[in-house]
Amino acid sequence: MLITGAVLERSGAEAPYAQSHPFTVGELELHPPGPGELLVRIEAAGVCHSDLSVVDGNRVRPTPMLLGHEAAGIVEVVGDAVTDVEAGARVVMTFLPRCGDCEGCRTDGRLPCAPGTAANNAGTLIGGGVRLQRATAAGAEPVNHHLGVSAFATHAVVSRTSVVPVDADVPADIAALLGCAVLTGGGAVINAGRPAQDDRVIVVGLGGVGMAALLVAVALGHDVIGVDTVPGKLDLARACGAVEALTPADAVDRGIRAPVVVEAAGAAPALETALALTAPGGTTVTVGLPAPDARARVSPLQLTAEARTIVGSYLGSAVPSRDIPRYIELWRAGRLPLERLVSSRIGLGDIDAAMDRLAAGGELRQLITFDPARSLERKDA
Repeated sequence: MLITGAVLERSGAEAPYAQSHPFTVGELELHPPGPGELLVRIEAAGVCHSDLSVVDGNRVRPTPMLLGHEAAGIVEVVGDAVTDVEAGARVVMTFLPRCGDCEGCRTDGRLPCAPGTAANNAGTLIGGGVRLQRATAAGAEPVNHHLGVSAFATHAVVSRTSVVPVDADVPADIAALLGCAVLTGGGAVINAGRPAQDDRVIVVGLGGVGMAALLVAVALGHDVIGVDTVPGKLDLARACGAVEALTPADAVDRGIRAPVVVEAAGAAPALETALALTAPGGTTVTVGLPAPDARARVSPLQLTAEARTIVGSYLGSAVPSRDIPRYIELWRAGRLPLERLVSSRIGLGDIDAAMDRLAAGGELRQLITFDPARSLERKDA
């Protein structure tokens, strides 16, 4: 079938992207789902720093690649051997498929799936190969998948292991956020940090993932302090229930500490701030994805003398089929206002400028919504 999608032609393009245009929004051919796969009509897709990291070259991925890894949609076709999902179901799409059999899959979310990771790095689906191609002057050209999803398009073929079905009362905008921002940020608190009932939680970096971590910690009844350099994000953190919201310098100068500190900025200075804010005996959870060559200063003596723990948490150490229903129940109960994470809604043609806005630091989640009435034409900033 023919679909419309946003293909990243090259990594490392010069910013601003609204001028260099690393994306091509156009027509592609999507092959039918194979055994164990689904054809999904995309309803909403979030624009995340993990997408930006491929655009700016911090994450090496094969191009051309159809980006987008956080989304929700409606199943239209069910491939052979899929028996537990029906056409018409709304699904959350997650960026780490799980085979269920490897050593990583046996760690209850602590380690990623080995075959899933290999497929993600190669730009294929976990079942092997690609389902995307486009016409060029030289003939048909394969287009790589992004993290098993490729959601910046009207439709996607994905592995059954990349989706979690949700009830129809969960709107597409909310369901999309569950696929990355909430799984990653919330899981950093619940699965990796594991604060005790009365523990204070500090979140360093209040982008989409960090604000999701803050919302989940507040929903669980913790006193939460948000830390960021952007005044508007500090204001939003207070509005979302943070007992305090401070710049990194203010937080460190005041000597504030917490038993659990989540670093969600994906930058070495943010990790250093998070370590400075962690109480003796506490846990620092790092969930951000900095540049591969980034390095942070750590005091081994302090780790030993204060019995500190540093925990890495990829995708919030999540098991999506287990964790997503928990977040939905908190949302249904009115305790988890995930709507707060949506900073703007855009069309697919806005993708270049959306990356610029994300890089500037002012956005939480820009949602691409696939409304037939919304133009797919590029809108230059």
